[in-house]
Amino acid sequence: MKNENCIFCKIAAGEIPSATLYEDDDFRVILDASPASKGHALIIPKEHYRNLYDLDDALASKALVLAKKMTLRLKDVLRCDGYNIVQNNEEAAGQTVFHFHMHMIPRHQDDKIGIGWKMGELKEKDKEEILNKLK
Repeated sequence: MKNENCIFCKIAAGEIPSATLYEDDDFRVILDASPASKGHALIIPKEHYRNLYDLDDALASKALVLAKKMTLRLKDVLRCDGYNIVQNNEEAAGQTVFHFHMHMIPRHQDDKIGIGWKMGELKEKDKEEILNKLK
């Protein structure tokens, strides 16, 4: 199912030009128009899913396998030292386009790209609460 108002649906369908790195029946991989680093790319499913919560398990699995395949190929091309694979769900987590997508961000040693968070500490009370609620 496509969403006629979704820019990523239009990009995935080829209606809006993009720098396509890879395409198959389920996905289009493009260079990000606002990259965090040279070679930053997006994996976009051709069907519309708001985020990971809506994505079916089979397609979610294929997306991760595709991320592995693409980063292995791009790592050699870009001569980068590593990769961040980033996927945001909902506005509070930084999602700005509400069509599932994965960022593949090439990293170089000491590149100072701002992906991260302040490290906390797992409190015993929090650990017990979460473990008990999952039972």
